[in-house]
Amino acid sequence: MVPGDSPECPRAREDRAAPQVAGGDSESCRARLHQLIAKEVRIRAGAENLYRATRSARVREMVALELCRINSGLQLLREELQGLGGGSVDGNPPASASADVPLIPLGLKETRRLDWAPALKELISGHFGEDSACYEAEIQELDELRQATRTPSWSEASVEVLAAYYTQLGFLDARFSAPGRGLRLLFHWYDSITGVPVQQRALAFEKGSVLFNIGALHTQIGASQDRTCLAGTGRAVDAFQKAAGAFRLLRESFSHAPSPDLSPPWLLALERLMTAQAQECIFQGLSLQAPHSGPAQLLLAQEAAQVATEYRLVHGAMTQPALRDLVPLAWAALALVKAEHFQALAHYHATLGLCEGPVAPADLERVFAAPGTPAAASPEPEERRRLGQAHLRRALRGHERALRLHARGRALRTLDPLQAALTQALRRTLAKYSELDREDDFGEAADAPDIRPKTQQQLEVTTPSFSRPEAADIFRRLGPLPVFSARNQWRLVGPVHVTPGEGGFGFTLRGDAPVLIAAVIPGSPAAAAGLKGGDYIVSVRGQPCRWWPRAELVAQLRGVGAEGVSLQVATPLPSPEPPAMGTC
Repeated sequence: MVPGDSPECPRAREDRAAPQVAGGDSESCRARLHQLIAKEVRIRAGAENLYRATRSARVREMVALELCRINSGLQLLREELQGLGGGSVDGNPPASASADVPLIPLGLKETRRLDWAPALKELISGHFGEDSACYEAEIQELDELRQATRTPSWSEASVEVLAAYYTQLGFLDARFSAPGRGLRLLFHWYDSITGVPVQQRALAFEKGSVLFNIGALHTQIGASQDRTCLAGTGRAVDAFQKAAGAFRLLRESFSHAPSPDLSPPWLLALERLMTAQAQECIFQGLSLQAPHSGPAQLLLAQEAAQVATEYRLVHGAMTQPALRDLVPLAWAALALVKAEHFQALAHYHATLGLCEGPVAPADLERVFAAPGTPAAASPEPEERRRLGQAHLRRALRGHERALRLHARGRALRTLDPLQAALTQALRRTLAKYSELDREDDFGEAADAPDIRPKTQQQLEVTTPSFSRPEAADIFRRLGPLPVFSARNQWRLVGPVHVTPGEGGFGFTLRGDAPVLIAAVIPGSPAAAAGLKGGDYIVSVRGQPCRWWPRAELVAQLRGVGAEGVSLQVATPLPSPEPPAMGTC
């Protein structure tokens, strides 16, 4: 992981370290971390109150910086707490993976607890005409589901919980939101970049924040995989593709960004970052199984060049003016270091491809950006050796630039795994150069051509799908959504008692769930009871039937004797006309 995994405000101190927990058994460490988190939360609450109360721009800026610091510290502490549970596939990578170039996971957006009961009970009793006390179990289930999304673990199970809550938000929006009237709830989230609190009454803000956390959790799962095995690299690629898909969906679906971390430029930069990290994991997976043959090493050279290209795009996106003050310095610096590192690796593998076996001229033409290079097309081993040395010289320059960039960036200096990976790559390249060097080589040094970026495994950005057939609306008992939602108006009538006559009840039925009274015969028992065409039957003998198919309702009515049956119906009301526009 990278210092600043949890986005830290760039204007805050670059070399700020997360609070460290002393050694000891895991239980004492966990208790100590909980104490530190509680302390930071209390400090944040005080800073947030000051941020809201003050009107001084200077004070607000100072408090915003402090919130930035607190936000970063909280996310690092929570990541450390999560790391104590290692050992699973979704846990921290083992020590054997410590020489890998680190990946960047995102910190989650945080939120406050929300009290659903007052707003939902008001709508259930006022608009739906139901006893709101009968829906306390549903309200509690919704509250528990939201609570479970606030502190997820690095696992697919936690992603499923977030996705289930996101689906319920879609049901809530369809059932309880109407034009000009929402749930009247204040959704409170902290910006994941700055730590500044943001509040909105729009349910879309809640949905966007949850979708951001789905993407962020995928980044944590991807970054925690063991990339020294094929299974680990495969899981990492899958996780980063899903993260990129979540950020793309968020960017395309939510146009009005209430906080910086939901702005389109930031989401586009995150999408590119996740695509680059997935491409990096593809390269690592291929390098684990690539044979030491010329063609295979040339393919790896193109893969590494593709990773370098992706990271240059990431660095360009992160250094644009719109994001310059938001992107953590460690992220932009790491993207540039990786671009240099993987470009150097491309030239290293090109050398292996040239020197470790016969390669067809067509393969060389496909790989190198300067086709027709005499040395590249020559079958002579000596010419191949010279061109391989030329690629190694470019690789050495690239590794040295990467190490200089690492040393120059204060945010990266303490990142020991990164330095270890860069140093290891440099030493390996130097060893190969010494192997190919000849004391009696006085020929003119060849120029190494560029390498065409290409990947053998095309990335597929996986857009999240929330249309699960098994997902059930928590408030399903209120009735089918097309009819029983806040967008529609109706009046509950009854229960009314209807006694069948010689010709039956005198109405015809149509549709399923809910069943509609299509027509009422004048002078029939149904007409005498006040039933009308267009009414929906919602209960029979006090038993709710909003979800019954017509056949089941007909079977119940046919079994009614001379004593009759009590029905309750919902009579649709016309939508209120919008107020007329006045003139001045």
